[in-house]
Amino acid sequence: MTVRIVTDSTADLTTDEAAVLGVTLVPLTVSFGDEEFLDIVELDSASFYDKLQKTKDLPRTSQPSPASFQAAYARLIEEGADGIISVHLSSKLSGTYQSACTARDTMPEELRKVPIEVIDTLSISGGMAFAIRKAADEVKQGLSLAEIKKQLIERTSRTHIFAVLDTLEYVKRGGRIGAARALLGNMLSVKPIVTLKEGEVVPVEQPRTRSKAYTRVAQLTSELMPLEELLIAESSTEVGEQLAGALKTIYPKAIQRYNLGGVLGTHTGPGTVAVIAISAPRE
Repeated sequence: MTVRIVTDSTADLTTDEAAVLGVTLVPLTVSFGDEEFLDIVELDSASFYDKLQKTKDLPRTSQPSPASFQAAYARLIEEGADGIISVHLSSKLSGTYQSACTARDTMPEELRKVPIEVIDTLSISGGMAFAIRKAADEVKQGLSLAEIKKQLIERTSRTHIFAVLDTLEYVKRGGRIGAARALLGNMLSVKPIVTLKEGEVVPVEQPRTRSKAYTRVAQLTSELMPLEELLIAESSTEVGEQLAGALKTIYPKAIQRYNLGGVLGTHTGPGTVAVIAISAPRE
């Protein structure tokens, strides 16, 4: 069986890595005023944060259209895919998952013989990327669509994300958190810690300083051990190094770090850094 993987740009895979993995990226769009950019494809992480610092226009994001997904699915089927797994960010954060479902359900009749599994990971960024990398390996091993889907869902269920933000203002503007909670956090001049719970952004704590926030994230991460993998997603090298230093106290192994893309940056703001912890599978 020839299985192919599709995902959206919020997995924060670079175009080069996606190509190596054999994964098709369908990007979301990031807009600054009248300017529109395809996330990751036309606007990489460094360019996004540079633009965010220099412009007065608050960025906006929009999900891919069903037509964009249909085009990707149709091309893969024409290339010989007889099964597709389409992996997306939490449906509670974006309409991307629903757009992919609509694309699958309205495929031309002659292409519907190929099964397309659309997965709502209830996660984002490295929480998606880790599972996708493993799924890409399983594709190369020749596992079936059903087996790959089962393993991917199981891995995302073991994935935990803790992010430290400079402010809750960007999360509030995007409607991902209540205005009252955001106002409290900003008034106290704290460095909020948020997590994803059942696919939604949930405040955890509001330490007074970054160093205290990083120490607390390390403590929260240690409670999830043993770990299969630990990743850092960073908006800048500086904040990534600071969090990595705190995590070394509980995790001596090498920690993979990668850049947060423009879609997440739009909704979390500059200075954001996150840890993605994948708990070890239960025996």
